[in-house]
This record gives sequence, C-alpha cells and structure tokens, in this order.
Amino acid sequence: MLTFVKTNDSEHKDWLMREAEGLQVLHQQLAVLDNDFIKLPEAIEVNNQKLILEKINQQTPTSTQWFRFAECLAQLHHLEQPSYGFKTDNYIGRNSQKNLLSKDWGTFFFDCRLLYQVNLISDSIIKQGLFERLCKYRQLLVDFLNQNCQRSSLVHGDLWSGNVLFDQKNAWLIDTAVYYADREVDIAMTEMFGGFPKVFYQAYDATFSLSSKYNQKKLIYNLYHYLNHYNLFGSSYLGSVTSIINNIPLLIK
Repeated sequence: MLTFVKTNDSEHKDWLMREAEGLQVLHQQLAVLDNDFIKLPEAIEVNNQKLILEKINQQTPTSTQWFRFAECLAQLHHLEQPSYGFKTDNYIGRNSQKNLLSKDWGTFFFDCRLLYQVNLISDSIIKQGLFERLCKYRQLLVDFLNQNCQRSSLVHGDLWSGNVLFDQKNAWLIDTAVYYADREVDIAMTEMFGGFPKVFYQAYDATFSLSSKYNQKKLIYNLYHYLNHYNLFGSSYLGSVTSIINNIPLLIK
C-alpha cells in the first residue's frame, strides 16, 4: 500500500490524533449506510508527530462521480444524531475547534463557533468591536438557528473542494473537522471558494432537500469559516466578516 505522511509542525500536540479520530468517526457512520462510494483514507499509524495515511490515487472526477458523492453525503446527513457538538475539542485547519455535547444548536454554534473564533483574534481593538456587534445579535441568532435546524447530523466540518478527492471509483474525504451539527453547515462551506459543480447541488437537493432558510443560514455558517480564515491568514478576510455581522438583522428577518 502506498502511503502519505503528514507531520505535525504546529503548536497543537494532539492535532493529528484528532484528525485520525475524525476519520474513524466518519468511517463508522458511513458503514451504517448501504453504499461504499465515500471512502476515508486508512490511518496506518498516528502519534503526536506524524500521521501515516493510505495514499489516494487522485484523478479528475466525472459528473457521475459528483452526482454519486452528493447522494451519499445526503444519506450520511440523514442519519440523525442525539446531540450537537462533539465529545472532544478538535481542529479546523490549524486553529482549535471548541466542542461540547449540547441539545441547543443555536447556543452551541454562537458560543463554540462564532464567539470562540472572535476570542482568538489577536488585535484587541478589532476583537472588541466584533465581540460587541456580534453579541448584540446573540439571541436573534440563537433563536433563528434553533427554529430552522431540522436535525443533528455528523458533518465533515471543513468541506471545500480541496478536502474531497476522487480516484477511478470513489470519492475520498480528508482533513476532517467533524462534529454533530445542522447538516447545512457542510453545504454552506462547499460554496465558499467557487463552489462544487452544479450537478452536486442538484443531486444533493433531490436526495435531501435544503431548508427554505438555507440561503440565509449559509452566510451565518460561513461567518465561522471567514473568522477562522481571518485568524489563520490575515486581514483579507476581515471585510467578509464585518459585512456578514452587520447584515445579520436582514438575514434573519
């Protein structure tokens, strides 16, 4: 078996351990389904310093593969989970991702996703300004998200095109940031950087229809990723962060 080695050069000692855990959790849930199209690379060895993974023989996907991936992802999302959040903290990229198990989706997303990222901001003036504006809309956001979440689903958590690979037969998910959430956080993330092919969204919606408030929710859900990218990569993402926060009253009316 060909392998791919990831090494840990970050300050987070358990980063690779948590990634391997996410792969295992997704593998267990996918095993419940009557399909084997979505695959996870096998973690052959993992410790604080390195993660040895099965190597994927990557190729350009066909429209049929994108269609099948969307169907299988929708089936995964349809498996209802008992709580929101996750049992352990993990990572979104190289930033920590705060978790706990909760029955309250809106409060979990506000506190453990949005507010947690704001508190990671190093510039105290920017942090304070975003904190005050975001907290002004806390109850509106919590109520809106709770009223418009159908169920808790296991999500990949960082589902952009770079984390979905294809070989000749299958789709493969990598670089997980798993937790239990409104499944539309995954679909929202797919739209951040150019989006997936149109056939993906058609197949997903035909299998598990998106909610009537999806277009409003996707901006709120992607606010988390814009905050994370601001913390990881700098000021080019700040405009998107402030624009979404300032437009929250219009999004949830």
